[in-house]
Amino acid sequence: MSKILVAEDNLPNRELIREILEACGHEVIDAGDGRQALDKLEENLPDLVLLHLDACLGRVCCCPRGAENSGLATLKVLALTAYAMQGDREKVLEAGFDGYLTKPVDMVSLSKQIAQLLR
Repeated sequence: MSKILVAEDNLPNRELIREILEACGHEVIDAGDGRQALDKLEENLPDLVLLHLDACLGRVCCCPRGAENSGLATLKVLALTAYAMQGDREKVLEAGFDGYLTKPVDMVSLSKQIAQLLR
């Protein structure tokens, strides 16, 4: 299926997401923080990135599509966050992310967003 990079600093959450994605047939690359995620992006070009904003350096400002690598211009990035205040979703989408899910992550919503972004 698809190659998905999961950047999540909480190991149990990362393992759960990995298990679910692999059960759906996806190849999963994982990273524990934003720096690792950027390094993994250089090594692999995934079809999708699931990025926990707290794992990211600088939170919303670190959408990896903003990197200088032109190969990332079409990369789909889904933000995972515990921030669920009014206006947070809009800020994340305005920062360049393609989707936004709050934590705890509802696996049905996650599956739907992934399917939509990988179309």
